[in-house]
Amino acid sequence: MRMNEAEIRAARVLIDLALAEDVAGGDITTDNLIPASSRRKAKMVAKADGIVAGLEVAEMVFRSFDNQLVWDVRIADGGMVKKGDVIVEFEGTYRSLLTGERTALNFLQRMSGIATMSNKYAEAVKDFKTEILDTRKTLPGFRLLDKYAVKTGGSSNHRIGLYDMVMIKDNHIEVAGGITQAVNEIRKKIEPGIKIEVETTTLEQVQEAIATGVDIIMLDNMDNAMMEKAVEMIAGRAKVEASGNMTMERLREVAATGVDYISIGALTHSVQALDISQRLED
Repeated sequence: MRMNEAEIRAARVLIDLALAEDVAGGDITTDNLIPASSRRKAKMVAKADGIVAGLEVAEMVFRSFDNQLVWDVRIADGGMVKKGDVIVEFEGTYRSLLTGERTALNFLQRMSGIATMSNKYAEAVKDFKTEILDTRKTLPGFRLLDKYAVKTGGSSNHRIGLYDMVMIKDNHIEVAGGITQAVNEIRKKIEPGIKIEVETTTLEQVQEAIATGVDIIMLDNMDNAMMEKAVEMIAGRAKVEASGNMTMERLREVAATGVDYISIGALTHSVQALDISQRLED
Protein backbone atom coordinates (compact mmCIF):
# COMPACT_ATOMS: atom_id res chain seq x y z
CA MET A 1 0.00 0.00 0.00
CA ARG A 2 1.23 3.52 -0.81
CA MET A 3 0.47 6.87 0.78
CA ASN A 4 -1.49 9.47 -1.18
CA GLU A 5 -0.33 13.04 -1.76
CA ALA A 6 -2.23 14.48 1.22
CA GLU A 7 -0.75 11.85 3.53
CA ILE A 8 2.76 12.52 2.22
CA ARG A 9 2.34 16.28 2.78
CA ALA A 10 1.15 15.63 6.33
CA ALA A 11 4.13 13.34 6.92
CA ARG A 12 6.59 16.01 5.77
CA VAL A 13 5.15 18.54 8.20
CA LEU A 14 5.29 16.06 11.08
CA ILE A 15 8.83 14.99 10.22
CA ASP A 16 9.99 18.61 10.28
CA LEU A 17 8.41 19.08 13.70
CA ALA A 18 9.85 15.82 15.01
CA LEU A 19 13.38 16.57 13.83
CA ALA A 20 13.24 20.11 15.18
CA GLU A 21 12.26 18.60 18.51
CA ASP A 22 14.83 15.79 18.55
CA VAL A 23 17.81 17.08 16.57
CA ALA A 24 17.46 20.88 16.68
CA GLY A 25 20.95 22.27 15.92
CA GLY A 26 22.56 18.86 15.52
CA ASP A 27 23.28 15.46 17.03
CA ILE A 28 25.99 16.48 19.50
CA THR A 29 27.13 12.90 20.11
CA THR A 30 27.09 11.49 16.60
CA ASP A 31 28.46 14.62 14.93
CA ASN A 32 31.52 14.62 17.21
CA LEU A 33 32.28 10.90 16.96
CA ILE A 34 31.37 9.82 13.42
CA PRO A 35 33.20 11.17 10.32
CA ALA A 36 30.85 12.92 7.92
CA SER A 37 31.96 10.75 4.98
CA SER A 38 31.50 7.40 6.73
CA ARG A 39 28.74 5.14 5.35
CA ARG A 40 27.01 2.08 6.88
CA LYS A 41 24.28 -0.43 6.15
CA ALA A 42 21.39 -1.08 8.51
CA LYS A 43 18.11 -2.95 8.69
CA MET A 44 14.79 -2.71 10.50
CA VAL A 45 13.80 -5.95 12.20
CA ALA A 46 10.42 -6.92 13.66
CA LYS A 47 10.59 -7.95 17.31
CA ALA A 48 6.92 -8.97 17.39
CA ASP A 49 4.30 -10.26 14.95
CA GLY A 50 2.22 -7.61 13.23
CA ILE A 51 1.36 -5.55 10.15
CA VAL A 52 3.83 -3.04 8.72
CA ALA A 53 2.81 0.59 8.10
CA GLY A 54 4.86 3.75 7.77
CA LEU A 55 7.88 2.71 5.71
CA GLU A 56 7.57 5.73 3.41
CA VAL A 57 7.62 8.00 6.44
CA ALA A 58 10.69 6.29 7.89
CA GLU A 59 12.45 6.62 4.53
CA MET A 60 11.60 10.33 4.40
CA VAL A 61 13.18 10.80 7.83
CA PHE A 62 16.52 9.35 6.72
CA ARG A 63 16.42 11.22 3.40
CA SER A 64 16.18 14.44 5.41
CA PHE A 65 19.85 13.79 6.26
CA ASP A 66 21.03 11.83 3.21
CA ASN A 67 19.40 12.20 -0.19
CA GLN A 68 21.64 9.41 -1.52
CA LEU A 69 20.01 6.87 0.80
CA VAL A 70 19.60 3.37 -0.65
CA TRP A 71 16.28 1.93 0.62
CA ASP A 72 15.44 -1.74 -0.07
CA VAL A 73 12.03 -2.75 1.28
CA ARG A 74 11.63 -6.46 2.02
CA ILE A 75 8.11 -6.39 3.49
CA ALA A 76 5.96 -3.51 2.23
CA ASP A 77 3.23 -1.59 4.06
CA GLY A 78 0.29 -3.90 4.63
CA GLY A 79 2.51 -6.96 4.81
CA MET A 80 2.48 -9.31 7.78
CA VAL A 81 5.71 -9.80 9.72
CA LYS A 82 6.80 -12.38 12.23
CA LYS A 83 9.28 -11.79 15.02
CA GLY A 84 12.76 -11.72 13.51
CA ASP A 85 11.68 -10.74 9.97
CA VAL A 86 13.74 -8.09 8.18
CA ILE A 87 11.38 -5.32 7.09
CA VAL A 88 13.81 -3.09 5.18
CA GLU A 89 17.53 -2.92 4.48
CA PHE A 90 19.15 0.42 3.77
CA GLU A 91 22.46 2.19 3.35
CA GLY A 92 23.41 5.79 4.01
CA THR A 93 25.85 8.00 5.83
CA TYR A 94 26.66 6.62 9.25
CA ARG A 95 25.54 9.91 10.79
CA SER A 96 22.13 9.80 9.07
CA LEU A 97 21.48 6.25 10.28
CA LEU A 98 22.17 7.19 13.89
CA THR A 99 20.59 10.64 13.95
CA GLY A 100 17.40 9.61 12.15
CA GLU A 101 16.94 6.29 13.94
CA ARG A 102 14.68 7.26 16.82
CA THR A 103 12.40 9.55 14.80
CA ALA A 104 12.03 6.97 12.01
CA LEU A 105 11.24 4.24 14.52
CA ASN A 106 8.74 6.43 16.39
CA PHE A 107 6.71 6.85 13.20
CA LEU A 108 7.12 3.27 12.00
CA GLN A 109 6.31 1.66 15.35
CA ARG A 110 3.21 3.78 15.98
CA MET A 111 1.80 3.34 12.49
CA SER A 112 2.54 -0.40 12.48
CA GLY A 113 0.88 -0.73 15.87
CA ILE A 114 -2.30 0.88 14.51
CA ALA A 115 -2.20 -1.30 11.39
CA THR A 116 -1.76 -4.40 13.53
CA MET A 117 -4.76 -3.54 15.70
CA SER A 118 -6.80 -2.62 12.62
CA ASN A 119 -6.05 -6.01 11.11
CA LYS A 120 -7.13 -7.86 14.26
CA TYR A 121 -10.51 -6.10 14.28
CA ALA A 122 -11.02 -6.56 10.53
CA GLU A 123 -10.20 -10.26 10.77
CA ALA A 124 -12.68 -10.70 13.63
CA VAL A 125 -15.62 -9.73 11.37
CA LYS A 126 -14.39 -11.07 8.03
CA ASP A 127 -17.27 -13.56 7.89
CA PHE A 128 -19.84 -10.73 7.98
CA LYS A 129 -20.66 -7.81 5.69
CA THR A 130 -19.67 -5.42 8.48
CA GLU A 131 -16.77 -2.98 8.01
CA ILE A 132 -14.66 -1.69 10.90
CA LEU A 133 -14.39 2.11 10.95
CA ASP A 134 -11.99 4.37 12.77
CA THR A 135 -12.98 7.64 14.48
CA ARG A 136 -11.58 11.14 15.05
CA LYS A 137 -9.90 9.94 18.26
CA THR A 138 -6.46 10.31 16.75
CA LEU A 139 -3.24 11.88 18.03
CA PRO A 140 -3.60 15.61 17.26
CA GLY A 141 -1.74 16.41 14.07
CA PHE A 142 -1.38 12.74 13.14
CA ARG A 143 -4.91 12.32 11.75
CA LEU A 144 -3.94 11.40 8.19
CA LEU A 145 -1.09 9.11 9.21
CA ASP A 146 -3.22 7.36 11.82
CA LYS A 147 -6.00 6.84 9.30
CA TYR A 148 -3.55 5.65 6.64
CA ALA A 149 -2.36 3.01 9.11
CA VAL A 150 -5.96 1.95 9.75
CA LYS A 151 -6.50 1.41 6.01
CA THR A 152 -3.22 -0.44 5.73
CA GLY A 153 -4.37 -2.89 8.38
CA GLY A 154 -7.60 -3.70 6.56
CA SER A 155 -10.20 -1.52 8.31
CA SER A 156 -11.85 1.58 6.82
CA ASN A 157 -11.84 5.31 7.44
CA HIS A 158 -14.85 7.19 8.75
CA ARG A 159 -14.95 10.94 8.09
CA ILE A 160 -11.53 12.60 8.12
CA GLY A 161 -12.67 15.67 10.05
CA LEU A 162 -15.62 17.89 10.83
CA TYR A 163 -15.71 19.21 7.27
CA ASP A 164 -16.31 16.25 4.99
CA MET A 165 -19.51 14.71 6.36
CA VAL A 166 -22.45 15.80 8.51
CA MET A 167 -22.68 14.05 11.89
CA ILE A 168 -25.76 15.11 13.87
CA LYS A 169 -25.20 14.08 17.48
CA ASP A 170 -27.21 14.45 20.67
CA ASN A 171 -26.20 18.05 21.37
CA HIS A 172 -27.08 19.11 17.83
CA ILE A 173 -30.44 17.35 18.13
CA GLU A 174 -31.20 19.10 21.41
CA VAL A 175 -30.38 22.55 20.06
CA ALA A 176 -32.37 21.99 16.84
CA GLY A 177 -35.40 20.65 18.68
CA GLY A 178 -35.30 17.13 17.26
CA ILE A 179 -33.81 14.91 14.58
CA THR A 180 -36.26 16.01 11.90
CA GLN A 181 -35.63 19.69 12.53
CA ALA A 182 -31.86 19.19 12.56
CA VAL A 183 -31.80 17.25 9.29
CA ASN A 184 -34.13 19.69 7.53
CA GLU A 185 -32.04 22.67 8.61
CA ILE A 186 -28.78 21.04 7.56
CA ARG A 187 -30.14 20.13 4.13
CA LYS A 188 -30.92 23.78 3.41
CA LYS A 189 -27.28 24.73 3.86
CA ILE A 190 -24.96 21.97 2.63
CA GLU A 191 -23.85 21.07 -0.86
CA PRO A 192 -25.59 18.15 -2.59
CA GLY A 193 -23.74 14.87 -2.20
CA ILE A 194 -22.48 15.44 1.32
CA LYS A 195 -23.54 12.49 3.44
CA ILE A 196 -25.62 12.98 6.57
CA GLU A 197 -25.37 10.71 9.59
CA VAL A 198 -27.58 10.89 12.68
CA GLU A 199 -26.81 9.49 16.11
CA THR A 200 -29.65 7.61 17.81
CA THR A 201 -29.97 6.02 21.24
CA THR A 202 -33.58 4.76 21.16
CA LEU A 203 -35.81 2.95 18.68
CA GLU A 204 -38.07 6.00 18.58
CA GLN A 205 -35.12 8.08 17.38
CA VAL A 206 -34.26 5.40 14.83
CA GLN A 207 -37.79 5.62 13.42
CA GLU A 208 -37.56 9.40 13.18
CA ALA A 209 -34.15 9.19 11.49
CA ILE A 210 -35.50 6.71 8.93
CA ALA A 211 -38.27 9.14 8.01
CA THR A 212 -35.76 11.91 7.26
CA GLY A 213 -33.97 9.80 4.65
CA VAL A 214 -30.47 10.28 6.03
CA ASP A 215 -27.55 8.28 4.65
CA ILE A 216 -26.31 6.65 7.85
CA ILE A 217 -27.97 5.97 11.19
CA MET A 218 -25.68 5.47 14.16
CA LEU A 219 -26.84 3.16 16.92
CA ASP A 220 -25.06 4.55 19.95
CA ASN A 221 -24.49 2.41 23.04
CA MET A 222 -27.39 0.06 22.28
CA ASP A 223 -27.40 -3.53 23.46
CA ASN A 224 -27.32 -6.28 20.85
CA ALA A 225 -31.05 -7.01 20.96
CA MET A 226 -31.96 -3.35 20.40
CA MET A 227 -29.46 -3.08 17.55
CA GLU A 228 -30.95 -6.12 15.85
CA LYS A 229 -34.41 -4.58 16.11
CA ALA A 230 -33.12 -1.27 14.75
CA VAL A 231 -31.54 -2.99 11.75
CA GLU A 232 -34.87 -4.67 11.03
CA MET A 233 -36.66 -1.31 11.22
CA ILE A 234 -34.18 0.41 8.92
CA ALA A 235 -34.43 -2.44 6.42
CA GLY A 236 -31.72 -1.14 4.10
CA ARG A 237 -33.12 2.40 3.79
CA ALA A 238 -29.90 3.75 5.34
CA LYS A 239 -26.50 2.37 6.26
CA VAL A 240 -26.23 1.38 9.91
CA GLU A 241 -23.28 2.12 12.20
CA ALA A 242 -22.86 0.60 15.66
CA SER A 243 -20.84 2.64 18.14
CA GLY A 244 -19.94 2.60 21.82
CA ASN A 245 -18.39 -0.01 24.11
CA MET A 246 -17.06 -2.09 21.24
CA THR A 247 -14.61 -4.70 22.48
CA MET A 248 -12.88 -7.46 20.56
CA GLU A 249 -14.97 -10.00 22.46
CA ARG A 250 -18.24 -8.34 21.41
CA LEU A 251 -17.45 -7.67 17.76
CA ARG A 252 -18.88 -10.79 16.16
CA GLU A 253 -22.11 -10.54 18.15
CA VAL A 254 -22.59 -6.95 16.98
CA ALA A 255 -21.71 -7.82 13.38
CA ALA A 256 -24.30 -10.62 13.53
CA THR A 257 -27.06 -8.06 14.13
CA GLY A 258 -26.62 -6.95 10.49
CA VAL A 259 -25.00 -3.53 10.97
CA ASP A 260 -22.95 -2.20 8.07
CA TYR A 261 -20.26 -0.56 10.19
CA ILE A 262 -18.75 -0.78 13.65
CA SER A 263 -16.75 2.29 14.70
CA ILE A 264 -13.94 1.78 17.19
CA GLY A 265 -12.01 4.62 18.83
CA ALA A 266 -9.44 2.23 20.28
CA LEU A 267 -7.96 1.72 16.81
CA THR A 268 -6.13 5.01 17.21
CA HIS A 269 -6.62 6.39 20.73
CA SER A 270 -5.01 3.45 22.57
CA VAL A 271 -2.11 2.53 20.35
CA GLN A 272 0.39 -0.14 21.34
CA ALA A 273 3.46 0.38 19.20
CA LEU A 274 4.74 -2.62 17.25
CA ASP A 275 8.21 -3.49 18.54
CA ILE A 276 10.74 -2.85 15.76
CA SER A 277 14.49 -2.33 16.09
CA GLN A 278 17.19 -0.88 13.88
CA ARG A 279 20.41 -2.88 13.58
CA LEU A 280 23.65 -1.84 11.97
CA GLU A 281 25.29 -4.31 9.61
CA ASP A 282 29.01 -4.97 9.30
